[in-house]
Amino acid sequence: MEVQTLEGLVRQVDLVLSVDEIETEVKKELQKVARKVKVDGFRPGKAPLAVVERSHGPSIRYDVVNKRVGEEFDKVIKETDLRVAGYPEISDKEGEQEEGKLAFTAKFEVFPAVEIPELAELELTKYTTEIGEQQLEDTLTILREQRAEYEAEEGRAASDGDRLLVDFVGKIDGEEFAGGKAEDFNFVLGRGMMLPEFEEAASGLKAGEEKTFELNFPEDYQGQEVAGKTAEFTITVKEVAAPVLPEVDADFAKSLGQEEGDVEKLREEILANIKREGDNRLMQRTKSAVLDALVNAVEFDVPTPLVNNEINERINSLREEFASQGMQDFDFSQIPTETFKPEAERRVRLGLLVAEIVEQEKLQATPEQVRARIEEFAQNYEKPEEVVAHYLSDANQRAGLEALVLEDNMIEFILSKAKVTEEEVPFKELMGQA
Repeated sequence: MEVQTLEGLVRQVDLVLSVDEIETEVKKELQKVARKVKVDGFRPGKAPLAVVERSHGPSIRYDVVNKRVGEEFDKVIKETDLRVAGYPEISDKEGEQEEGKLAFTAKFEVFPAVEIPELAELELTKYTTEIGEQQLEDTLTILREQRAEYEAEEGRAASDGDRLLVDFVGKIDGEEFAGGKAEDFNFVLGRGMMLPEFEEAASGLKAGEEKTFELNFPEDYQGQEVAGKTAEFTITVKEVAAPVLPEVDADFAKSLGQEEGDVEKLREEILANIKREGDNRLMQRTKSAVLDALVNAVEFDVPTPLVNNEINERINSLREEFASQGMQDFDFSQIPTETFKPEAERRVRLGLLVAEIVEQEKLQATPEQVRARIEEFAQNYEKPEEVVAHYLSDANQRAGLEALVLEDNMIEFILSKAKVTEEEVPFKELMGQA
């Protein structure tokens, strides 16, 4: 049977079945059913075949035809060595049917031929950062600030890091609005707890001072009733309290989980942690850059069924995310599926490309690599040995880390072939502290 190419990845083939062969198989199935079926007026297994035919024949014939169509389709695919993406669409063949035959048309998509781009021509960026004593001290400062106590100071002008006690009231078109008023409200200046215009207005004020200012709510502000609008706020400062940071001593070490209260061990642990986290973030940045360059260097059609699967997964993920935020009833039919199509196509294209590189270059994860990744991951927990044991005994959990190792193998391979430029990322920016 000839497989026709329609357009792109779409293929079509006619499947022809013998009516006699189908009826022979239907009869065999009816005889099996007749031996055990209960029919009113007859003893179990004694009903005439014609009676069983009337009650069970249509469903059995439907199943037999579907089965034979599937077998014929599988035969064609095996003979032609095609890689089918998704399930075929089966329909009755148009036009006159040959006597004694049933003809169907199967329309389906195949996987594309994927050509790996010339890796030596790729221009890539590998990100680095400096992690040493200065970064350790900066991290310790942040940890101290998180555990700061505050002391009110008379006449102190508010600055970043100070805790303010304020009353405020906001109006839009002269009218107060929901959520725009508060009394005895605490916030730490410079932490991004309030909108930038609010924090700017509060900066420099002392206890007892008042200020009126305009604030423009962003268009994407979470409070939809005020999003994109301009409000007039009046803020009254009641207290300005300066932070008092704890000393880096045994008590501080214990508060961070260092049971012996050993400050030097604490410093070692923190340095190891920020190096591990920093390396992970650098790898993610580099990985994103590599994957972007890789997928932008190729162009090939992707199978619609795979794209649709990606779209459905994205919608399901959003549905779970919305539900966790109390929006279980959100109607996703309001969002056209076409909205998700470009990113879905990109993900499918990238997945096919990555799979091809891994297969050609034999970059699969080794047991030793997986074990090392598990042990590295376990260092984030209080009892690493228990985490290691859990992952080694759970195939599903282990498979997730295997996928990460495989991806890392591919990234390192591409970096070894491409034109690579290193770019240093400031540590604070990397860690989201800037």
